[in-house]
Amino acid sequence: MDVTITGRKIQITDGFREQVARKISELDSRVDKVIRAEVHAQTENHGNSESVRVEITLIGKGPVVRAEAIGDSKSQAFDEAFDRLKQRLRKAQDRRRDRRGNLRRVGFTEPNIEPASAAPASQPVSEAVDPMVTTVAGLEIQGDGPMVVREKLFHSTPLTLAQALDEMELVGHDFFLYVDADTQLPSVVYHRRAYDYGVIHLKLMEQ
Repeated sequence: MDVTITGRKIQITDGFREQVARKISELDSRVDKVIRAEVHAQTENHGNSESVRVEITLIGKGPVVRAEAIGDSKSQAFDEAFDRLKQRLRKAQDRRRDRRGNLRRVGFTEPNIEPASAAPASQPVSEAVDPMVTTVAGLEIQGDGPMVVREKLFHSTPLTLAQALDEMELVGHDFFLYVDADTQLPSVVYHRRAYDYGVIHLKLMEQ
Protein backbone atom coordinates (compact mmCIF):
# COMPACT_ATOMS: atom_id res chain seq x y z
CA MET A 1 0.00 0.00 0.00
CA ASP A 2 1.41 3.40 -0.99
CA VAL A 3 1.30 6.04 1.75
CA THR A 4 1.35 9.76 0.94
CA ILE A 5 1.83 12.31 3.74
CA THR A 6 1.30 16.03 3.15
CA GLY A 7 1.19 19.05 5.41
CA ARG A 8 -0.09 22.61 5.27
CA LYS A 9 1.41 25.23 7.58
CA ILE A 10 3.03 22.39 9.50
CA GLN A 11 6.29 20.47 9.41
CA ILE A 12 6.16 16.75 8.65
CA THR A 13 8.88 15.18 10.77
CA ASP A 14 10.54 11.79 10.36
CA GLY A 15 8.98 10.70 13.65
CA PHE A 16 5.50 11.47 12.36
CA ARG A 17 6.20 9.59 9.12
CA GLU A 18 7.28 6.54 11.15
CA GLN A 19 4.13 6.78 13.29
CA VAL A 20 1.92 6.92 10.18
CA ALA A 21 3.71 4.03 8.46
CA ARG A 22 3.50 1.85 11.59
CA LYS A 23 -0.23 2.47 12.06
CA ILE A 24 -1.18 2.14 8.40
CA SER A 25 0.62 -1.20 8.21
CA GLU A 26 -1.91 -2.53 10.76
CA LEU A 27 -4.66 -2.11 8.15
CA ASP A 28 -3.21 -4.50 5.57
CA SER A 29 -5.11 -7.47 6.98
CA ARG A 30 -8.33 -5.45 7.51
CA VAL A 31 -8.80 -3.68 4.18
CA ASP A 32 -9.17 -5.26 0.76
CA LYS A 33 -8.32 -3.59 -2.54
CA VAL A 34 -6.83 -0.45 -0.99
CA ILE A 35 -4.14 0.95 -3.25
CA ARG A 36 -3.18 4.21 -1.56
CA ALA A 37 -3.44 5.87 1.84
CA GLU A 38 -3.35 9.66 2.01
CA VAL A 39 -2.63 11.48 5.27
CA HIS A 40 -2.99 15.25 5.37
CA ALA A 41 -2.15 17.44 8.37
CA GLN A 42 -2.72 21.16 8.71
CA THR A 43 -2.56 23.80 11.40
CA GLU A 44 -5.74 25.71 12.27
CA ASN A 45 -5.92 28.94 14.22
CA HIS A 46 -8.79 29.56 16.62
CA GLY A 47 -8.28 33.03 18.04
CA ASN A 48 -5.40 32.77 20.49
CA SER A 49 -5.23 28.97 20.30
CA GLU A 50 -3.86 26.65 17.65
CA SER A 51 -4.79 23.09 16.79
CA VAL A 52 -3.92 20.47 14.19
CA ARG A 53 -6.40 18.70 11.91
CA VAL A 54 -5.41 15.33 10.42
CA GLU A 55 -7.39 13.57 7.70
CA ILE A 56 -6.80 9.96 6.62
CA THR A 57 -8.19 8.72 3.29
CA LEU A 58 -7.98 5.17 1.93
CA ILE A 59 -8.35 4.94 -1.85
CA GLY A 60 -8.66 1.78 -3.92
CA LYS A 61 -11.00 -0.27 -6.04
CA GLY A 62 -13.70 -0.26 -3.38
CA PRO A 63 -15.44 2.61 -1.54
CA VAL A 64 -13.36 5.52 -0.28
CA VAL A 65 -12.77 5.37 3.49
CA ARG A 66 -12.13 8.63 5.33
CA ALA A 67 -11.73 9.86 8.90
CA GLU A 68 -10.41 13.04 10.49
CA ALA A 69 -9.75 14.47 13.94
CA ILE A 70 -8.47 17.63 15.62
CA GLY A 71 -5.87 17.62 18.39
CA ASP A 72 -3.23 19.69 20.15
CA SER A 73 -0.54 17.95 18.09
CA LYS A 74 -0.40 16.12 14.78
CA SER A 75 0.44 12.86 16.53
CA GLN A 76 -2.60 13.10 18.82
CA ALA A 77 -4.91 14.08 15.95
CA PHE A 78 -3.60 11.23 13.80
CA ASP A 79 -4.16 8.64 16.55
CA GLU A 80 -7.77 9.80 17.03
CA ALA A 81 -8.43 9.84 13.28
CA PHE A 82 -6.92 6.38 12.95
CA ASP A 83 -9.15 5.02 15.74
CA ARG A 84 -12.22 6.43 13.94
CA LEU A 85 -11.03 4.88 10.69
CA LYS A 86 -10.74 1.46 12.31
CA GLN A 87 -14.19 1.85 13.87
CA ARG A 88 -15.75 2.59 10.48
CA LEU A 89 -13.99 -0.38 8.91
CA ARG A 90 -15.19 -2.59 11.75
CA LYS A 91 -18.81 -1.43 11.31
CA ALA A 92 -18.59 -2.08 7.57
CA GLN A 93 -17.31 -5.62 8.20
CA ASP A 94 -20.13 -6.27 10.68
CA ARG A 95 -22.66 -5.02 8.15
CA ARG A 96 -21.31 -7.39 5.49
CA ARG A 97 -21.60 -10.32 7.91
CA ASP A 98 -25.24 -9.42 8.50
CA ARG A 99 -25.92 -9.07 4.79
CA ARG A 100 -27.42 -12.56 4.61
CA GLY A 101 -30.30 -11.38 6.77
CA ASN A 102 -32.61 -8.53 5.90
CA LEU A 103 -32.63 -4.82 6.56
CA ARG A 104 -35.58 -5.00 8.92
CA ARG A 105 -33.53 -3.89 11.90
CA VAL A 106 -32.26 -0.85 10.03
CA GLY A 107 -35.65 0.78 10.31
CA PHE A 108 -36.22 2.44 6.95
CA THR A 109 -39.16 4.78 6.67
CA GLU A 110 -40.85 6.24 3.66
CA PRO A 111 -40.62 10.04 3.54
CA ASN A 112 -43.72 12.18 3.64
CA ILE A 113 -44.13 13.64 0.16
CA GLU A 114 -45.97 16.91 -0.02
CA PRO A 115 -47.63 17.95 -3.29
CA ALA A 116 -46.01 20.69 -5.27
CA SER A 117 -49.06 22.86 -4.69
CA ALA A 118 -48.21 22.99 -0.97
CA ALA A 119 -45.06 24.97 -1.69
CA PRO A 120 -45.37 28.63 -0.65
CA ALA A 121 -45.91 31.06 -3.46
CA SER A 122 -42.86 33.07 -4.36
CA GLN A 123 -42.95 36.76 -3.56
CA PRO A 124 -43.25 39.05 -6.59
CA VAL A 125 -40.22 41.15 -7.44
CA SER A 126 -40.87 44.85 -7.60
CA GLU A 127 -40.63 46.15 -11.15
CA ALA A 128 -39.09 49.35 -9.87
CA VAL A 129 -36.00 47.49 -8.66
CA ASP A 130 -33.33 46.30 -11.07
CA PRO A 131 -31.31 43.83 -8.95
CA MET A 132 -27.81 42.80 -9.90
CA VAL A 133 -27.72 39.39 -11.57
CA THR A 134 -24.78 37.06 -10.90
CA THR A 135 -24.09 33.44 -11.81
CA VAL A 136 -22.72 31.19 -9.06
CA ALA A 137 -22.09 27.47 -9.69
CA GLY A 138 -24.51 27.49 -12.61
CA LEU A 139 -27.25 29.34 -10.66
CA GLU A 140 -28.50 32.72 -11.81
CA ILE A 141 -29.02 34.82 -8.69
CA GLN A 142 -30.76 38.19 -8.55
CA GLY A 143 -29.59 40.51 -5.80
CA ASP A 144 -28.53 38.86 -2.55
CA GLY A 145 -28.53 35.09 -2.87
CA PRO A 146 -27.06 32.02 -1.18
CA MET A 147 -23.31 31.73 -1.05
CA VAL A 148 -21.99 28.50 -2.57
CA VAL A 149 -19.12 27.35 -0.40
CA ARG A 150 -18.01 24.35 -2.43
CA GLU A 151 -19.12 22.60 -5.60
CA LYS A 152 -18.10 19.02 -6.34
CA LEU A 153 -18.66 16.59 -9.21
CA PHE A 154 -18.35 12.86 -8.53
CA HIS A 155 -18.33 9.99 -11.02
CA SER A 156 -20.19 6.96 -9.74
CA THR A 157 -21.98 3.81 -10.77
CA PRO A 158 -25.47 2.76 -9.58
CA LEU A 159 -25.43 1.23 -6.09
CA THR A 160 -27.75 -0.99 -4.12
CA LEU A 161 -29.15 0.35 -0.87
CA ALA A 162 -26.77 -1.84 1.14
CA GLN A 163 -23.77 -0.57 -0.84
CA ALA A 164 -24.85 3.04 -0.33
CA LEU A 165 -25.07 2.43 3.43
CA ASP A 166 -21.56 0.99 3.44
CA GLU A 167 -20.12 3.96 1.54
CA MET A 168 -21.87 6.49 3.80
CA GLU A 169 -20.47 4.83 6.92
CA LEU A 170 -16.97 4.54 5.47
CA VAL A 171 -16.67 8.25 4.68
CA GLY A 172 -18.30 9.23 7.98
CA HIS A 173 -21.09 11.37 6.53
CA ASP A 174 -24.64 11.79 7.83
CA PHE A 175 -26.08 11.29 4.34
CA PHE A 176 -25.07 9.79 1.02
CA LEU A 177 -26.31 10.65 -2.48
CA TYR A 178 -26.42 7.85 -5.04
CA VAL A 179 -28.32 6.37 -7.99
CA ASP A 180 -30.34 3.31 -6.96
CA ALA A 181 -29.33 0.22 -8.94
CA ASP A 182 -32.84 -1.28 -8.82
CA THR A 183 -34.93 1.78 -9.69
CA GLN A 184 -32.31 4.00 -11.39
CA LEU A 185 -33.68 6.89 -9.33
CA PRO A 186 -31.54 9.56 -7.64
CA SER A 187 -31.65 8.65 -3.96
CA VAL A 188 -30.35 9.77 -0.58
CA VAL A 189 -29.77 7.58 2.45
CA TYR A 190 -29.31 9.35 5.79
CA HIS A 191 -28.92 8.84 9.53
CA ARG A 192 -32.05 9.16 11.65
CA ARG A 193 -31.82 8.07 15.30
CA ALA A 194 -29.29 5.71 16.87
CA TYR A 195 -28.76 3.00 14.24
CA ASP A 196 -31.86 3.90 12.21
CA TYR A 197 -31.64 5.14 8.66
CA GLY A 198 -33.97 6.82 6.19
CA VAL A 199 -33.97 6.75 2.42
CA ILE A 200 -35.45 9.22 -0.04
CA HIS A 201 -35.98 8.48 -3.74
CA LEU A 202 -36.50 11.30 -6.21
CA LYS A 203 -38.92 10.68 -9.10
CA LEU A 204 -39.61 13.34 -11.70
CA MET A 205 -43.25 14.26 -12.27
CA GLU A 206 -44.61 13.72 -15.73
CA GLN A 207 -45.17 16.94 -17.66
